[in-house]
Amino acid sequence: MKLPPTIMQLFGVILASIFLVLPMAHSAAVMSVDLGTEWMKVGVVSPGVPMEIALNRESKRKTPAILAFRDGVRTIGEDAQTIGIRDPSSAYAYLLDLLGKTIDNPIVDLYRKRFPYYNIIGDPVRNTVIFRKSDTEEFSVEELVGQMLVKAKEFAQESTQQPITECVLTVPGYFGQAEREALLAAAQLAQLKVLQLINDYAAVALNYGVFHRGEINETAQYYLFYDMGAYKTSAAVVSYQLVKDKQTKEVNPVVQVLGVGYDRTLGGLEVQLRLRDYLAAEFNALKKTKTDVTTSPRALAKLFKEAGRLKNVLSANNDHYAQIENLLEDIDFRLPVSREKLEEICEDIWPRATKPLEQALASSNLGLDVINQVILFGGGTRVPRVQETIKQLIKQELGKNLNADESATMGAVYKAADLSAGFKVKKFIVKDAVLYPLQVAFERDPGDGAAVKQVKRVLFSLMNPYPQKKVITFNKHTDDFDFYVNYGDLDRYTQEEINSLGSLNITKVELKKVKELLDKSKKTLVENKGIKAYFYLDDSGIFRCTGVEYAYDKQKLSEDDDGTDDEDSTLAKLGSTISKLFTKESGTGGSGTGTESESEGAEKSGESADAQPEGAEATGEKPTDAEAGDASKNDTSAPTSDGAAVKLVTVKSPVTYTTHLQITPPLSGAGYESSVAKLAAINKAEEQRVRLESARNALESHIIEVQQKLSEPSYAKCATEEETEKLLAECNTLSDWLYEDLDDPQAEIYEEKLTQLKKLSNVFLARHWEHEERPEAVKALKGMIEGADKFLVTARNLTKETNPEKDVFTQVEIDTLSKVIDETNVWIKEESAAQKKLKLNSEIRLSVKDITDKMGLLDREVKYLVNKIKIWKPKVKPVEKKIKEKSTNGTETDGGSGEKASEAEEPKLDENEKAAKQEDGETVTPTPTPTEDAKTPHSEL
Repeated sequence: MKLPPTIMQLFGVILASIFLVLPMAHSAAVMSVDLGTEWMKVGVVSPGVPMEIALNRESKRKTPAILAFRDGVRTIGEDAQTIGIRDPSSAYAYLLDLLGKTIDNPIVDLYRKRFPYYNIIGDPVRNTVIFRKSDTEEFSVEELVGQMLVKAKEFAQESTQQPITECVLTVPGYFGQAEREALLAAAQLAQLKVLQLINDYAAVALNYGVFHRGEINETAQYYLFYDMGAYKTSAAVVSYQLVKDKQTKEVNPVVQVLGVGYDRTLGGLEVQLRLRDYLAAEFNALKKTKTDVTTSPRALAKLFKEAGRLKNVLSANNDHYAQIENLLEDIDFRLPVSREKLEEICEDIWPRATKPLEQALASSNLGLDVINQVILFGGGTRVPRVQETIKQLIKQELGKNLNADESATMGAVYKAADLSAGFKVKKFIVKDAVLYPLQVAFERDPGDGAAVKQVKRVLFSLMNPYPQKKVITFNKHTDDFDFYVNYGDLDRYTQEEINSLGSLNITKVELKKVKELLDKSKKTLVENKGIKAYFYLDDSGIFRCTGVEYAYDKQKLSEDDDGTDDEDSTLAKLGSTISKLFTKESGTGGSGTGTESESEGAEKSGESADAQPEGAEATGEKPTDAEAGDASKNDTSAPTSDGAAVKLVTVKSPVTYTTHLQITPPLSGAGYESSVAKLAAINKAEEQRVRLESARNALESHIIEVQQKLSEPSYAKCATEEETEKLLAECNTLSDWLYEDLDDPQAEIYEEKLTQLKKLSNVFLARHWEHEERPEAVKALKGMIEGADKFLVTARNLTKETNPEKDVFTQVEIDTLSKVIDETNVWIKEESAAQKKLKLNSEIRLSVKDITDKMGLLDREVKYLVNKIKIWKPKVKPVEKKIKEKSTNGTETDGGSGEKASEAEEPKLDENEKAAKQEDGETVTPTPTPTEDAKTPHSEL
């Protein structure tokens, strides 16, 4: 059934013209999930609908990010919130910031303080957060987040009516390696392929850019996006600029993050908690009960919910009442609260609101004078005091032209369409920036008995753009060694924030069999180029060590010498492949990208272990295109003692290495398999429960429908007394059975009962439908007969007998149509009269299907003649050929019968005459080619 266009569908049409979202072959829908700490929003892109928000089961555009388990039933959203009031320890919310955290992390301590009714324990293997509900029921954070993503996928699939397996997820920009890995594991549990993790402010900046694409030019324009959400506050300075790609020569808009600041514990939740604690203190001060209200989890949950409602109301009103029925021990609570009081209890919060903004400006090295506009998003920015505090700092009007709730979702879904193979969108490049610098640390033995030296080299510095590849060269190590990749240069962050990151050591890399590899190359070695380690920070902000290889120059002995030894040619080729991967593109920087072109902190002498952009050598210089073409066969010339040039070839051999994650380990191995099995069991139980409820509700609804219909005269007349009696008895029996407590209710039982009841009820329901629809069908058929009669009158004048010049139809065709019209007219009159004599509860004689069949027959006959007249062309008149003969005396005579012409001229012909051909004295005129319908014989029609 074709639905009427909604406002959002029309909006999608507008988006299609802006974004040029084109479904490709075998396209499938993709989605984005803005999984906030308080709300979850789902965006979808499907063929024909470029971008829209998927609605949940309550037809709302956002869903509370809360999951509850009670009596073996899993609920999400508003239903889970309701359970959270009755049994707070069974409903889990504000989970996002617990991802990747160990039990001793200060963020976990803060969570316990805010929500004291949860039983939180440490995972025995990973030491991560586990919510223990009972002795037999417990959940990890990844399992809970994974189940929310399962629900997000369900909403998206119901919206698009297509299976969805790919997505883009938004994350807070301050998420480190452990948190991002944990979110990927949660998505994997939900059987989702994550195309990219995109920082929320980058998604918002992308969303803003695609709607203002026409305003972007070659001159950089700077904007600051300020977000106060439920849990955190962040600010990002970005630039918009048209940049020409050096390889494709295409000019595309680029949004680049230049500076970021954040406060991961400042948000609407903190205001709500302050208000909750204030209400609790006021209730205790009334001394109506001896019990402290904060010791009751249910009362505390009620206060928390009311504080949230009160916070929202006071954002638009100066005064309001907090009102809770039966807060504790049947005591109701009512208290007037003013906005002034709210601002007073949060007095120390407001100065913190501008700190992220100041940090973002400082890290971008820009001033407010070059910022075009400060744009707000996030629900917390609706608080008037927050806006006033920001205005006092920036001295300009705030930008409020973004959808504060959905902008990140829509930006992420645009990126999902861009990354998906099923869609093509207008290119819009996003370059994010590093918040936590990464450095390589290793030990170096200077020799001569001196102490081992600890060396650190910056790999990705603050605000370096990513995705980006880097390479480091170790040229002094001659044996196996290790190096670490750590967070470094964190002076801009407080100690509390550094502690929240968890382990500062990310990866340990162990290099093995280095000595053997070096010894093997000594025979042919001309120049040692060192051991090169390759690193990649991908577009999700995930760091990887992608390869390690040993490079050296050797003498090229012959033209056939490819620079590899027979015994290790396979390894060398593998090393060459790794090298090529990093040398095909030299650098990722463009205008204003901040890509390092030189090594950071390079030493002038001794071992070089400096981070270079992809393809750069130890000197910090980028290789030329010729050099980057094939790094494993780089011929060079070196003079010998006799002055002759010796050709050199660079050999690159892979080094055996192993990596060990030092951060909180992601869910994997037996723990992952156990979680998969647990979630599969929960999902299956929910599917069975939903099916059971649906089957039961369907049966109950049909019983009520049949009983109501039989009480209406128009329906009751369509059933015989015997049928009515049997149906009512069956409905009563089923109704009594429906409310019995079955030991093991199964959906199949209800579905079978419904099928049997429908078999009985469809008899009279079908009769009623026939009687209701027949008049319209008869009217439509008579209208067709009338139209065919008028067409027949015209068609009779287009035969050879009546109009020789317009012989479109043959007499057989006219007679055939006339016969069909007459027979149909007689049939409908006779059958209608016969049907009227029957009772309403008798078997149907003239069905709607019979009428539509007759309409189809008549329609085909008329269409046959209509198609024929469309292609008909008049016949070309025969043209008598005149021959002019030239006599012997030079005069011209017209050739007559029996006369021969010495010279003949053809007269000029018109278009129709040119189409005619003379064959044996007869004029042959091309006949029009009928269409496929017109060529079809009547018998086949």
